[in-house]
Amino acid sequence: MKNKQKFQWQSFFPAAALLAVFLAHRYIPVHPEYHVKLLPYFGWVLEALLVFFILWALAGFVLPGAVKILTFKAPFFAAAFLFLGIYDLCTIKLNLLPGLFFPAPERVLDAFRKEWFFILRCLAYSLRLLILGYLSGALAGVLTGTIIGWSARCNYWIMPVIRTIGPIPSTAWIPIALVVFTKPATAGIFLIALGVWFPTTILTSSGILNVRKTYFEVSSTLGAGTLRNIVSVALPAAAPSIFTGLFNGTASSFLTLMAAEMIGCKYGIGWYINWQRDVLAYSQVYAALIVIAVTFSVLIGLQFKLQNRILSWQKGLIRW
Repeated sequence: MKNKQKFQWQSFFPAAALLAVFLAHRYIPVHPEYHVKLLPYFGWVLEALLVFFILWALAGFVLPGAVKILTFKAPFFAAAFLFLGIYDLCTIKLNLLPGLFFPAPERVLDAFRKEWFFILRCLAYSLRLLILGYLSGALAGVLTGTIIGWSARCNYWIMPVIRTIGPIPSTAWIPIALVVFTKPATAGIFLIALGVWFPTTILTSSGILNVRKTYFEVSSTLGAGTLRNIVSVALPAAAPSIFTGLFNGTASSFLTLMAAEMIGCKYGIGWYINWQRDVLAYSQVYAALIVIAVTFSVLIGLQFKLQNRILSWQKGLIRW
């Protein structure tokens, strides 16, 4: 007879933390010097989250395996909710932080309510720049890395150039890019591509140089030419290094995108943050930062899923 899986009371930690935060938000009086109009949105969100996590935890009595993820992440969720409650206390209840630069959670939620469509439009514009720049830089990086990794003559002439201009941060090229390209959007795409190109080039060439020569000898014996050796032997064998370079380029592309939009572009999520900062609308700034964190985290997660699917024999080698 199989032993029943024991229910983990640890899964109730998030609900307990949310209950404490909700009670503090509801019953601790607002600081007398907090003169901003009170909004109900934070209380509504706490109530919804409290119901959700209670139901999720109770599901463990029927299906203990269903709350396996919640049980593992329960301490983290609880700590995150308590931190949110402490931030709420320091802003609206105790007035320990300047409200202009540290808006209460209810003000950030109100910014989402008012600006959600415009924020999504800015995000769509940023994603267009990011995808175009990233794909251009990735393609150029793989191509350049393959050339210098395969040909010793090309390596002799091209590698010194890469070592010279590659380590320069792509954001340092902003003044030149804005002069060379007529449109700020085109300049942004170029800067993002440049940030992706360097790590992808270096790690692609390194991966190809480290491929065992016997692989090429066997392939050539079977009748493969230069192009076939590159496509069927060199690139697949160097794939782990290529994906590592692409991951490094992803982080660089995010930084470059934000910098390019804040300086040159007239639209986008980075431009939106800079605009709201100038008008001291920090609740909108916080809302945009949350959108950026969620979006970029999802993009990196999708990249790792693609990597694990293609490199199934090395699944989990680099975790996210």
